[in-house]
Amino acid sequence: MKQLKKQALGIGFCLLIAVPAWLLGKWLPVVGGPVFAILMGMCLALMIKEQPALEPGVKYTSKKILQYAVILLGFGMNLTDILEKGKQSLPIILATIITALVIAFVMYKVLKMDSKISTLVGVGSCICGGSAIAATAPVINADDEEIAQAISVIFLFNVIAALIFPSLGGVLGLSNEGFGLFAGTAVNDTSSVTAAATAWDGIHGSNTLEAATIVKLTRTLAIIPITLVLALWQVRKAKAAGQEAGGTFQIKKIFPFFILFFILASVITTVFSLPGFVTVPLKELSKFFIIMAMAAIGFNTNLVKLVKTGGKPIFMGFCCWVGISVVSLLMQKALGIL
Repeated sequence: MKQLKKQALGIGFCLLIAVPAWLLGKWLPVVGGPVFAILMGMCLALMIKEQPALEPGVKYTSKKILQYAVILLGFGMNLTDILEKGKQSLPIILATIITALVIAFVMYKVLKMDSKISTLVGVGSCICGGSAIAATAPVINADDEEIAQAISVIFLFNVIAALIFPSLGGVLGLSNEGFGLFAGTAVNDTSSVTAAATAWDGIHGSNTLEAATIVKLTRTLAIIPITLVLALWQVRKAKAAGQEAGGTFQIKKIFPFFILFFILASVITTVFSLPGFVTVPLKELSKFFIIMAMAAIGFNTNLVKLVKTGGKPIFMGFCCWVGISVVSLLMQKALGIL
């Protein structure tokens, strides 16, 4: 109870930022609530220099509430339904994920980038933007500035994709099916996939939105194996470091058990076929918790430093984005969809 009292002010502060950010995200989904929350948090950090009373709650929000958001995200994933509807897109999804991860790894080595930012940008690009970053960040112990950097990069290319992909698809002569696959595999975040597909439907009088969303949800499933692999890698690294230092190793202090709860939530949704009136509110609460966490992360981020160090992550994000787009189109050509 004493700890909760210390955290209450900071949690309430993040909540106050999250509500208008959530509303702005509804009004302008191509940007999204998490980005608005980060920007508002960073702006407030410039004005509020000393915040010892806020610190415990802000830290709790950026760490624990972010993990709760990921767990709730699992209730929106019926694995059977998603795979059944999206199995046609699996070869393209796998090819684009591998492409982005390889590009991110090569650029991390060549440009001598920070490994955590490289991981977040690579995973955010190839899976599902902010949700993938939210799930991955606690696993690799990324700090708030690294998370903000990755989210900013993903946001930039989300907006560009949502604006230019409908016209680009027309120039390339994509069919409605082809554009649904293209948007679902080559746009990072669900909100931007929705925006791009809606624009395409408006231009062509089609109904690609549902197809693009299903492809995107299928792609989201990659969060499960990737976060598990990263978690096991972190455990192995910590174990090796503990052995070298001659200390004891405790897996419960290292392994991110919230990922197991996220998987459990997905399994419960799948096995019991939870109805929409149960899963929809939980998905919305997950999104709101992510917005709250991003408000806290923005508040803990040095905006000046973020701008100064942004060149390499942006270049990596651009290369991943272009690589994914090209591979998505080439795979469609190879499969006879184009």
